[in-house]
Amino acid sequence: MGLFDVHAHLTHPHLIEDIDRVLERARAAGLSTIISNGLNPDDNAAVLALAEKSPLVRPALGLYPVDAVLEEMLAAGETYPGQRKAWPTRVAVDWVREHVSLAFAVGEIGLDGHWVPERFWPAQEAAFRELVQIAMDAGKAIIIHTRKRERRTLELLDELGATRVNWHCFTSRLNLAREIASRGHYLSIPANVRRSQTFTAMLGGLPRDRLLLETDSPYLGPDKEAHNEPANVKGTVEFAAELWGTSETQAANQLAQNFEALFGTAP
Repeated sequence: MGLFDVHAHLTHPHLIEDIDRVLERARAAGLSTIISNGLNPDDNAAVLALAEKSPLVRPALGLYPVDAVLEEMLAAGETYPGQRKAWPTRVAVDWVREHVSLAFAVGEIGLDGHWVPERFWPAQEAAFRELVQIAMDAGKAIIIHTRKRERRTLELLDELGATRVNWHCFTSRLNLAREIASRGHYLSIPANVRRSQTFTAMLGGLPRDRLLLETDSPYLGPDKEAHNEPANVKGTVEFAAELWGTSETQAANQLAQNFEALFGTAP
């Protein structure tokens, strides 16, 4: 079983312009699967097109928590630094519903309390509920993005009965991460782990059978001055082996087993 990246943005301008070499470097590093996560219908369509061209890429179709309410925010005079085309929430959610059969997973989806003002939270939660149900009805694993609303995200997932869940780039308290792991959910560790106390604590302190690899490319790389890419998960495996006192092969095998347990197929 090869290495993998459960959360990358291969359609980002910093990567897509050099995508052939990005994928070539990933293969050379031992990756056999990269899950490229979509943010909205436009990005989801680009993810599907890329996955059709490369067997290394698996498509995750999602609706970024800010995008889920972006049209309402802009109409109310709010701004967003990553501003892009604002899709009506109903249209964006229905797009995922109509295309979910083509998805390897549903993501990224979740709740965001950092960029999204509180008055938009009910609408954001409504969209999240629908997307979780779409994933569960289709038998797809869910990839979560949550910021400043981690506890509420877990409450909704519990309420809906979602169990096939990976939490990407979790930066809240370690005790809450342990609670999430106790639910049978997974947490993926970004490639900047060596320079992050939070992710180092998670990699060393959470159950090994609840951990996965991610990059969030082109963000969260081992070198904060360079664009991140999927090949960098190899460094995370090396660090896991150091923390766990195992060989790199043993660490890689454990992580690959975790991937298979969540997604139902080997990486």
